[in-house]
Amino acid sequence: MPDSSGLLVERHGPVGWLIFDRPGAGNAMDAAMLDALPHAWRQLDDDPDVRVIVNTGNGRNFQTGLDVVQLSKDPEALREQSRRTKRAELLISAWHNEVVTPVITAVNGSCAGGGLHFVADSDIVIAAADATFLDPHVSIGQVTAYEAIALARKVPFESVMRMALAGRHERIGAERAYQLGMISEVVDPPERLREAAQDLAEKIARNSPAAMAVSKRALWRALELGLTDACRAGALDIVSMWGHPDQEEGPMAFAEKRDARWSTAPAPPDPSAPSAAPPVEDPR
Repeated sequence: MPDSSGLLVERHGPVGWLIFDRPGAGNAMDAAMLDALPHAWRQLDDDPDVRVIVNTGNGRNFQTGLDVVQLSKDPEALREQSRRTKRAELLISAWHNEVVTPVITAVNGSCAGGGLHFVADSDIVIAAADATFLDPHVSIGQVTAYEAIALARKVPFESVMRMALAGRHERIGAERAYQLGMISEVVDPPERLREAAQDLAEKIARNSPAAMAVSKRALWRALELGLTDACRAGALDIVSMWGHPDQEEGPMAFAEKRDARWSTAPAPPDPSAPSAAPPVEDPR
């Protein structure tokens, strides 16, 4: 992908990398990056050789939200982003773009404002020991909503509210973020962040891509449903994998003490979707 997009897309073994590359602007999202993000996510998600995606940033910052200075000079881009915001049709994060591949966010340095989309909407988040998190919206007269609402599904509510109301006057450090469950690992020294992300991604990449895609779908859906409905939908997800080649290959590989040779067959569609086919009968 051209450097002018402010994004770098790379692949290292089974791991795809989406890297913010505007270090001179705190990796803030300008019009070019906003336009490129959906294409970058789709490029990685559609690559059969990419089993896990890692999202990180170049330079001293992970991601600092919208580049309001640049967008103010591009009225058409500003109108388009305003339209998407008003209609809740953002196309920024992996979740917005319905990425089925597991996504690890590796936070280096500061993550601020709109950058929290990538934390709230990621499957797994790790951070360098010197990483910080803040939401400065209210400090500049703006409303914090999308990012904080999504975070409140994963992090204790009061902690999210405190970050939202404190604005730029208070930062959450990596250790505190770990205590709150915002991230699952603190990497120290910080210079090992990408190595740690690659190691974790390679570990995850050893598993069945189809089974991971369906598991990810079931768990994210559970954040939007009540317990009973989520479990009923999860039951359909389990049944949807019956008959998939990986259901036979996994136990066989385990019994033969070898690495599994996973199928390239896609994950089954969401059985709870209106147009989905009826669930497969139990083959046993």
